[in-house]
Order: sequence, then C-alpha cells, then structure tokens
Amino acid sequence: MTAKESSIPDLPVAPAGLRERKKIKTRRAIRREAYRLFREHGYDATTVDQIAEAAEISPSTFFRYFPSKEDVVLTDEYDPLLVEILRSAPEGTNLIRIVRTGVLEVLRRIMREEREEMVTRMSLVVGVPALRRRSYEQQMESWNLVAETYAARTGRSAHDFDLRVAVSSINAAMSVAILTWAESGCVGDPTVPVDRALGILEAGLRDGP
Repeated sequence: MTAKESSIPDLPVAPAGLRERKKIKTRRAIRREAYRLFREHGYDATTVDQIAEAAEISPSTFFRYFPSKEDVVLTDEYDPLLVEILRSAPEGTNLIRIVRTGVLEVLRRIMREEREEMVTRMSLVVGVPALRRRSYEQQMESWNLVAETYAARTGRSAHDFDLRVAVSSINAAMSVAILTWAESGCVGDPTVPVDRALGILEAGLRDGP
C-alpha cells in the first residue's frame, strides 16, 4: 500500500517546539536504555534507578515520563491514531471493517519504523507475567475507547449490547493473533496473523455494528 493509498489520515501535528523535542528525546532515551538493561539483566532484575542512571536522568525525572517501570514497556502513542481512523471512515462502514483496515495500516507503520522496539516489547509481555496482566488491562482500556468513539459516530450508546460483543470479539482476536506471533519468537510479519484473525471475525460479523 502506497502512502497515497494509506487508510491512515494525515493528522494535523503542530510543529514541536524546543521543549517538546527535548521531552520526546528524553522519553526515547529512557526507553532505549531500559530495553538494553532488560536484555542484559532481565526485566525483574532491572530497577528504575538503574534505568535513570543509564539514561542520565534522576529517578524523579523518570517518573515524570513514566508512572512505573511497566509503563516503559506498555505505553505507546497509537490510540489517538486509531480513534482518528474511526472518526474519519466513510459513513456506513461497519466497525470490524474500519478496525481491520486501520489496525493493519498502523501495525505496518510500527513494524516499518519501530520493529526492534515492537519485538522487544512483545517478548517482554510474553515472558513477564506482570506485564502480560497489565497488557490485558491496557487493551481493554483501548478497546473501550474504540467503543465510545464508534458509539458517538453512530449515535448509539457505548453500552449497546451488539457493540460490546463486537468490541470484545475484536479484542480477543487481536490478542490471539499478536500473542501467537510473539510466542513464535516474533518471527515473520505480525500483520499476517492479525489480518487472518480479523478476517475470520469480519466474516462472522458481516451484519454487525
């Protein structure tokens, strides 16, 4: 898919000032050093103090960027992008079609720009029970946001039964697909199992919300 054909809308982004650029640089440095330490010493054996020292910041500065060590792994910036895809999709497009198209394009972008980070993140989620639990909770929050956005777009309640079933099914399908890829050692392209899982779901929810 070319950039011209991309289903991801061009989001308006204000030019980043010096302060914002420094914040982005610091956040990336923290995550880069954390991942290096996790690989060298293991997740559980690595402390926030060690991450802060490696990133040349104080522990208090670390907590201004990430509420906890877990959030270094689990935090990402893609929920707003998926929300914008939902809002800008053509009228009459059902939820699973929007999500399937949008998620695949977002995932392609992640793998193109941040593959190493994605592989490290998913390896940690699979291997660290606490991260796996938090990841599930975070996924539920993300898909609740999807439900609220789609409900507002279609004039229905976010607690609509059919919508809740559809969103829960999407969450389950995505989880199975991504975890299957991660448990394989992150070999190959994760868009393949994701597309397969959402394709199965789309066939079953053809007349869904």
